[in-house]
Amino acid sequence: MAPIILIGISAGAATALLFASVASGSPLSVLLFYLAPLPILIAALGWSHLAALIAAVVASASLAAIFGSFFFIAFLIGVGLPAWWLGYLALLARPVTNGAGTPDGLEWYPVGFLVVWAAMLSAAIVIAAILNFGTDQQSFQAALRTGLERMFRIHAGGGGATPPGLPDRSKLIDFMVVALPPAAAVLTTITSTVNLWLADKIVRVSGRGRRPQPELSEMQFPNYAPMLAAVAIAGSFLPGLPGIASGVLGAAMLIAYTVMGFAVLHSLTRGMNARPFMLGSVYVAVMVFGWPALIVALLGLAEAAFDFRGRAARKRGPPPPPSIT
Repeated sequence: MAPIILIGISAGAATALLFASVASGSPLSVLLFYLAPLPILIAALGWSHLAALIAAVVASASLAAIFGSFFFIAFLIGVGLPAWWLGYLALLARPVTNGAGTPDGLEWYPVGFLVVWAAMLSAAIVIAAILNFGTDQQSFQAALRTGLERMFRIHAGGGGATPPGLPDRSKLIDFMVVALPPAAAVLTTITSTVNLWLADKIVRVSGRGRRPQPELSEMQFPNYAPMLAAVAIAGSFLPGLPGIASGVLGAAMLIAYTVMGFAVLHSLTRGMNARPFMLGSVYVAVMVFGWPALIVALLGLAEAAFDFRGRAARKRGPPPPPSIT
């Protein structure tokens, strides 16, 4: 028990330092800020979910001691508990009756379910932040607009006019008020998913990984995921705060289905000579232009209806038996 407590305290201190580094304002500090959940996830995957829970509480208490009591609840809900829960789920396993197809006789919590959980938790974090600004659309957007105007004034050195050659500030702020909630959900989902992947890689390299290497190209989403995405996208057309909250969830699920789309691409291109070029081109296009991610997400959504990977596997047939020499 003592090692787990020490690991939890150390991971919590590291998390607090990563989160607080954003106060320096340097470009590197932004990257470190987004890596804040990583020590908590490493503590969970490498030691125990209890170590991760201790890390979340220690990090929250440390930030509250420096920046004020508000940070205890804000960090615990926004970063600490979501990271702990993902780590807890990642280590869930149950015995398989016959042990077939599993190297350790255990059935681990599916990777695809973790991706969907990351999307739902990210949406919940953003929605909680929205409610902190206001409990209706008018108050939320007014508070967000006020904050953006203050930020623009600070960066402009207190000037009120828009510099020549730049878009009108009021129109830009109006656009950001609408676009920021779903954009925050997209960024939070990406951050959560990447941190979980990094934590798994780190504990695996260190030799503390207990979960077998997952086959990401074969991951499956829970049965409710397509309906959840459809309801969220449809709900985004509602007026008021329900529409904003639905748009946040829809944006988060879009990222989850982008991950699924990449899994489908990895599976469908298996065995192709041009596979590295094809996959590399798609990854570069998504990172440079952004909008091709919508096509990848549509592929992930279509997989639920058309089972592209299953059809391709049946067409390829079973793998050849190993040769005896």
